[in-house]
Amino acid sequence: MAAVTVKELVQQSLAGERASTSAIVEQFEGRVFGLCYRMLGHRADAEDATQETFIRVFRSLHRWDPTREFLPWLFAIAGNRCRTMLSKRSRQAHFRLIDETIEQPEGSGDSGREGDLGEEVQLALARLKENHRLAFVLFHDQELSYSEIAESLNCPVGTVKTWIHRARKELARWLARRYPELGKDHALHEL
Repeated sequence: MAAVTVKELVQQSLAGERASTSAIVEQFEGRVFGLCYRMLGHRADAEDATQETFIRVFRSLHRWDPTREFLPWLFAIAGNRCRTMLSKRSRQAHFRLIDETIEQPEGSGDSGREGDLGEEVQLALARLKENHRLAFVLFHDQELSYSEIAESLNCPVGTVKTWIHRARKELARWLARRYPELGKDHALHEL
């Protein structure tokens, strides 16, 4: 039995076949959740954004252009959901994306190094501008090409390259401050 393409799944889903709708969710749910989690930094928020993404996808499925790739279109919707949630957060005075007490001044001892490097990267990602973070995550986590990211974010390829470059530099600076020994090994220069 031949594998069913995304285009065929979409057509079947539009025709009302629930199994095809479920297959689309199953095929892309992990990647959408990964993007949302990297953007939002909180599991519950990422789950909500993932669910909202698929609700919007199926409401708009008839508008997807089958001559274009499905994944960039899907990630554009997910990115918009994340931006909306981040915007709501910023309007809520009682909620902060990053707890400033986590960041310690330089030379404050090793107590800031108790965390996992992955947590540090997540903190650093949370500090990036939204577009830089989204481009970085789409490129490094989701392995989209520059042109696919440009399509998702509706911007030129050159802009995507700039955003990813700036995100790498900011992440390297953050990690070099938090883990000075990493900079000595030049491991951060590979970002």
